[in-house]
Amino acid sequence: MNTQSRATFINIGERTNVTGSAKFRKLIKNGDYEAALAVARQQVENGAQIVDVNMDEGMLDGVEAMTTFLRLIASEPDISRVPIMIDSSKWEVIEAGLKNVQGKAIVNSISLKEGEAPFLEQAKKIMRYGAASVVMAFDEEGQADTADRKFEICERSYRLLTDAGFLPEDIIFDPNIFAVATGIEEHNNYAVDFIEATQRIKESLPHAKVSGGVSNISFSFRGNEPVREAMHSVFLYHAIRAGMDMGIVNAGQLAIYDEIEPDLREPVEDVILNRREDATERLLEVAEKYRGEAGKTTAQDLSWREGDVEERLRHALVKGVTEYIIEDTEEARLKLGRPLYVIEGPLMDGMNTVGDLFGSGKMFLPQVVKSARVMKQAVAHLTPFMEKEKEEQGLDQGKPNGVILMATVKGDVHDIGKNIVGVVLQCNNYQVIDLGVMVPSATILEEARKNNVDIIGVSGLITPSLDEMRHLAAEMTREGFDIPLLIGGATTSRAHTAVKIAPNYDHGVVYVTDASRAVGVAGELVSAERRGDYLVKVAEDQTKVRASYGAGGAKAPRIAIAEARANAFKPDWSNYAPPKPSFTGFRVYEDVDLETLARYIDWTPFFQTWELAGRYPQILDDPIVGEPARALFDDAQKMLARIIDERPIRANGVVGFWPANARGDDVVLFSDENRNEKIATFHGLRQQIKKRDDGANYCLSDFVVPEETGLADYIGAFAVTAGIGEDAFADSFDRRNDNYSSILSKALADRFAEAFAEYLHEKVRRELWGYAPDEKLSVEELIKEAYQGIRPAAGYPAQPDHTEKETLFRLLNAEKNAGISLTESFAMSPGASVSGLYFSHPQSLYFGVGKIDVDQVEDYAKRKGMGQAETERWLAPILNYEPS
Repeated sequence: MNTQSRATFINIGERTNVTGSAKFRKLIKNGDYEAALAVARQQVENGAQIVDVNMDEGMLDGVEAMTTFLRLIASEPDISRVPIMIDSSKWEVIEAGLKNVQGKAIVNSISLKEGEAPFLEQAKKIMRYGAASVVMAFDEEGQADTADRKFEICERSYRLLTDAGFLPEDIIFDPNIFAVATGIEEHNNYAVDFIEATQRIKESLPHAKVSGGVSNISFSFRGNEPVREAMHSVFLYHAIRAGMDMGIVNAGQLAIYDEIEPDLREPVEDVILNRREDATERLLEVAEKYRGEAGKTTAQDLSWREGDVEERLRHALVKGVTEYIIEDTEEARLKLGRPLYVIEGPLMDGMNTVGDLFGSGKMFLPQVVKSARVMKQAVAHLTPFMEKEKEEQGLDQGKPNGVILMATVKGDVHDIGKNIVGVVLQCNNYQVIDLGVMVPSATILEEARKNNVDIIGVSGLITPSLDEMRHLAAEMTREGFDIPLLIGGATTSRAHTAVKIAPNYDHGVVYVTDASRAVGVAGELVSAERRGDYLVKVAEDQTKVRASYGAGGAKAPRIAIAEARANAFKPDWSNYAPPKPSFTGFRVYEDVDLETLARYIDWTPFFQTWELAGRYPQILDDPIVGEPARALFDDAQKMLARIIDERPIRANGVVGFWPANARGDDVVLFSDENRNEKIATFHGLRQQIKKRDDGANYCLSDFVVPEETGLADYIGAFAVTAGIGEDAFADSFDRRNDNYSSILSKALADRFAEAFAEYLHEKVRRELWGYAPDEKLSVEELIKEAYQGIRPAAGYPAQPDHTEKETLFRLLNAEKNAGISLTESFAMSPGASVSGLYFSHPQSLYFGVGKIDVDQVEDYAKRKGMGQAETERWLAPILNYEPS
């Protein structure tokens, strides 16, 4: 298998499609766009890397629906971070989508079915919008079914498009996936035809991509999910090897190729590859056995202990088994004669297998980190022997593939993702120098020179880290560096890297999406033969991104801030009685019971930390990631029990309430009920996107009673942490060469902090503020936010300005009362901390401010008493213009 292609296969989510999802169709027809957005958000959370949007329904105004939905998506950062595929059979709907989509879109689709003139006319319009396009293997004679016809149409389309100036890398061919095993002999070769056409396209039409709707292949076996899963898996196994880049595929219907039972996989493969005349009949016989079957379980045994020591070491690495690693490593050292031979032999063989499995999608991140733990413990045992060899005999102890320096930038304390990337790189024989968190640029560059590193990699979670990365790139230029810079972290993106960071440094700035990409990128950059060509391609891509970004900005006008305020959300204050909290000032919570907090844990983000896509608890039964998810969850439960029992971390928090009223876009807080003495102001940012119909331009102050009404309202604030002792607990594992448990402990500390915030908010609603005393919600309902009120945090979509934390922390005296401090970039330390405001109004909701214009920034800077340049620096990710 081509492991690299499998690792980069792109999954297209299709549930935001009115023709394919009855639920989504109903939401759109009823005008419930908020719920429809939740469907899109769920697609992204479940691993979709592109979201397909289709509004083709007879009773819908497709143009209006597409326009409304895409404009709403543009203001939702957690959705709009992935590309949108605008899917319609009507050109006017596609064009409406192109006019309103954020970023580079994909059109689905155009074809030659109406001839060359309409085809080229549509293609030229797509080019003007800077989009890519799916091109169907469909011409004036109809849809292509054979490999020759598929390639013939694709080749003709490619020639026409490229001659017209269409970028070849923006062409995505869909050579038509049709059902096999239908009982009709002419259909038997359909899968082979697609695979052969794909291979010819990839060989002959440079830079073009190939996609398709995978579920079509198994249409004959609808109702028999195990067989359909097997067919999808086998088909993709061969299609991806042939060069298939992306596809619409339901992750819930995709088995792991190697784990399909041989008596099912063989007849499925016979059908997919059309290897036997009786393939359909044989599969129909076998299929009956699997109808309604839930799957199999695999029992563990110790038969692997019967192999030779080399086999045992490889097995231990692939399976992440530490129990016997020291004794097996010592046996191997005595057998092979030198410790280096153990590392370069069975240990690296095992890690190479791990790398291949990870790259091919047959092994997942938690398993890789477990393998790294085994490797580290084996190497730790061998290290004293290697040092003794070097001292006594001067023997060479082997060289790494490359030396990579990694750091979380100054002002940022988050490092779980960076640590995972470091472990994966170490698994692939890279020496990783990890400088930790809060590392200034000067230190990064000083250590890079001192250690003669090949690559520098930096990460960050909060938005101010983006500016620090830009500063680092500029400093690398100033100091004459010529090694590549890798960029990663939750707030980073391909677009930001290309537009804001790369122009500051000419020797390679590469955005790395996740741990699975890090090894491939590092391999290109340390190779003297491949590095130059790779960086040229990266630079070319970034040039296109910058051009697209510039064009996109011109197409995203914002309304004036005065107009947005005129369209503010305006509740009926005349019939509203603001609830009064049970106290004003703050109250401290020390050493909160961890067992109580554990009941409020949302486990879905925990799996996302480990790059396992899916929602809890369904992820535990997922046919792709279910097995590693269950193993990870089991390990998490064991560590959770240990944390509750031994209490190596502590949970502290503080909550407060104050008399408050809205004053325009701000919320003013007072010292007492007389409301004469102002003690603080929380400044708000307002949406400036043009809303349709009755949509309001929201600001958080809209949910607090305005001063002019004479009504007395209140606002709350909180800061909680479960990170007291977090670093020491994680370090205790690192000292034992157990990265897996170290990362696991930090991930659980994060979950405890979020659970603390959930627990405290419930207490606020029911007791401390008491506006919902009879609320009785399950944990699942709490996670779905099925309650009254909101708790937005500074730095997040409703108020993207991190500097607002300064006011919150001062009011709560959070450092003294909860042990949480702010860095110079307003990151919270410890990292496992959460803070925010409380709003009680029954119509309050979460929203994204989205991009804002210079008129609001000028006004906001004046209200905050901050210079405009400084304000623009803090708000850089949401500016709809380039600051002067």
